[in-house]
Amino acid sequence: MVDNRYATALVIGSVLSLLATVYLSVAVGTQHWYQYSRPLVKPNGSNASEFKEFTDGEFDEKTYRDTMYRLNGTLGLWWRCILVPSESYWFKEPEPRMETRCVSFTLPQQFSPKYKYQGNNNSEEDLLRTYLWRCQFLLPLVSLALVFLAGLVGVCACLCRSFTPTLGVGVLHLLAGLCTLGTVCCFLAGEELYSLRPKEVEGSLGWSLYLALISFPLQMMAAALFLWAARSHRTNYTRMTAYRVA
Repeated sequence: MVDNRYATALVIGSVLSLLATVYLSVAVGTQHWYQYSRPLVKPNGSNASEFKEFTDGEFDEKTYRDTMYRLNGTLGLWWRCILVPSESYWFKEPEPRMETRCVSFTLPQQFSPKYKYQGNNNSEEDLLRTYLWRCQFLLPLVSLALVFLAGLVGVCACLCRSFTPTLGVGVLHLLAGLCTLGTVCCFLAGEELYSLRPKEVEGSLGWSLYLALISFPLQMMAAALFLWAARSHRTNYTRMTAYRVA
């Protein structure tokens, strides 16, 4: 028999965990983590060639970032996007409507090294930025995996009618929250360490990053509720057992 307080804590914790999972999943799958903005120049024919190079050219961080700076791009964990004029098949519009074109990072590209660019086109591998980039896309996957594992443990606990695994569910949510926070920190640190952004280009946080930030406290609150319920139930159970023995 579970006290109503503990049952309420479990229900609220489960709802918070579900919301955090949805927010983090949307954040991982969208491209609006960081936005670059500068005064738009009048579209010309070179934009089409730039987009072709952006999508089909050799993968190089400096090249695609320069294109994103020129064309007000956005960056995500798995996507890079730019603004280009929409294609018109019938006539050439004097001021064509701008639309977003995105390209996803492949798995080998996610593990590719980052470089420090120096004068005379010299470069050396930047180990700090390389590992920050790898952590920023691996940590949210670890976080989602931990929440999924916590859900499996919770389902097994319900089937076995045992309250003991709730402690493990809380610990898993705590670790998931730390991974989510680490994702945001690694992403922002990597952006700050990239030193070749032009001064006229302004950077701002996108709504995808804010979703990840929101999911962090939700996971921590869910973890706190699960841990509180497990600890309080165990304390009361111990007292009841001691009372019956006495």
